[in-house]
Amino acid sequence: MAANPDTSSQSTHFFLGRQPILDRAGDVVAYELLFRSSAENAAKIADERHATVQVIARAFSELGIASVIGDRLGFINLDTGMLTCEVVDVLPPGQLVLELLETTTFTAEIINCCKLLSEKGFKLALDDITALEPSHADVLPYVSYVKVDVLDMPDTSLAKLAEQLRPLQVTLLAEKVETRRQAEYCASLGFELFQGYYFAHPEVLSGKTIDPSHQQMLRLTHLLGADASDNEIEAVFKQDPKLAYNLLRLVNSVAMGMRTRINSVHHAMLLLGRRQLQRWIALLLFAHRDGPNFPNPLALMAACRGRFMEHLARYAGDTAGQIDQAYMTGMMSLLEAVLEIPMPRIIEELSLGNDIRDALLERKGRLGEYLTLVECVECLDTACLTGKLASLSLTLDQLTAAEIEAMTWANSIGKEAA
Repeated sequence: MAANPDTSSQSTHFFLGRQPILDRAGDVVAYELLFRSSAENAAKIADERHATVQVIARAFSELGIASVIGDRLGFINLDTGMLTCEVVDVLPPGQLVLELLETTTFTAEIINCCKLLSEKGFKLALDDITALEPSHADVLPYVSYVKVDVLDMPDTSLAKLAEQLRPLQVTLLAEKVETRRQAEYCASLGFELFQGYYFAHPEVLSGKTIDPSHQQMLRLTHLLGADASDNEIEAVFKQDPKLAYNLLRLVNSVAMGMRTRINSVHHAMLLLGRRQLQRWIALLLFAHRDGPNFPNPLALMAACRGRFMEHLARYAGDTAGQIDQAYMTGMMSLLEAVLEIPMPRIIEELSLGNDIRDALLERKGRLGEYLTLVECVECLDTACLTGKLASLSLTLDQLTAAEIEAMTWANSIGKEAA
């Protein structure tokens, strides 16, 4: 069970564009989140819907929405297919503005969808507008922002459009502003928000892709559709630490400001809810359709360590909640190497409970003792091992049984995923 932290061949970089949106005082009030295929700010979009779900997955599951936009608004493009897709419901309405692309055909179905989204608290924006069309009339009551493409608009046309929009109780946003003259002219016409190269080019954020297993996600989709028990669904997450990490990141992104500390995978599942979980899995399946396959050997080891600690806690007579926390602690203890992210950042981003945090950072508390014991086994430190067994009231036979059970279970994961 010795760790080998070389994961360079197991993960790839991903990129996310972020362009600031400023108010009249020059303060950043929002960011538009943009698909990017490289660090050179290249978009190369062949499929608008795939680009959108990539943006959502990267912002919410991989980078964490708090680190991407903080307490500001996030603008995200949606094509017609995504607009009617229930995946949108997994997103936090209070912090997102959904941009309706200029290619959107406003049918009765789309208008009704916009109405429902507005009632749920989502803000909608018309994107790349250069003129008001008759087709806009029915959707405007549900629109909060109108983004006007000012790049090539003559002053007279821009002034006429602004005059038409001002009485409609929408916020006017000038996009593709490239000169100071454009910015000042738009301000004089009553525009309140501004976006474009004059203020800032899109910043490219990057990180390591966390690619959950397609097979595991398909299993989750099947189990959720078949109304399987919580225990069956939780078992799949326990087999893939990266997938569990994505779940925890999502819970923290969607529930920003939540004071509850997460203590187990089961706890995270309850906070998110089955319906939201099913939609998120569907999104990840599409976003990661070209990703690498499970299993990563180090991720398997993390799952094995979690299972080992879970059995130790069970043999020690801990409560069900403590047993869950033991698994979580063991699994998380290797994520620093799996994801190449510092442990303090992982703990902060996932809002892990204090007992788990103390165990991971300082090997404190009962969970810290279990983790130290497992590490003693991995390092063949017999002196440490004997002392920890005594302090936890565990026998050598129980330790051996727990290790064999964990290794057998981890090996079965590899065979299932092969």
